[in-house]
Amino acid sequence: MVCLRLGLIGRVFHCGIDHLAFQLVNVQSLELAAKAVSDSYQAFHIIRYFNGMMMFGWLLLAIGAYRSGLMGLIRSAALATMFFLPLGTLKGTRFESPFLILGLCIALVPLGIQVLREGPPPSRKAIIWTIALVLVQIIFIVLSILFPEFMRR
Repeated sequence: MVCLRLGLIGRVFHCGIDHLAFQLVNVQSLELAAKAVSDSYQAFHIIRYFNGMMMFGWLLLAIGAYRSGLMGLIRSAALATMFFLPLGTLKGTRFESPFLILGLCIALVPLGIQVLREGPPPSRKAIIWTIALVLVQIIFIVLSILFPEFMRR
């Protein structure tokens, strides 16, 4: 599980870099954004050492799901397709990426539905906390739209 956790940290890191690259296009220009990404592409970051764990973690999870009987062979193989999802800055936007993400959906959506149907119902406390947190998030979204200057600080 350490491989998968460290791998997920790497994915979040890469998503942050992707977000910055896309925002540079809006703030600067396409040419300056492309130059900034190109010039800093090989910059050192500790997360690059997690790339192997990202890939290996998905295979390990798929094997574990199959061997434990949680998923059959087809769904486990679909989960393992995440191994092939490209890693790094601006890599998740390639042609094959949606098909690999579809494999993740094929593996996990039926499991989510099964948990919702067969699992215990949420407690009253969990329902109240969920509603409260969703309402707070909606308030923050509305406030950030109405008062964007607060988001620039």
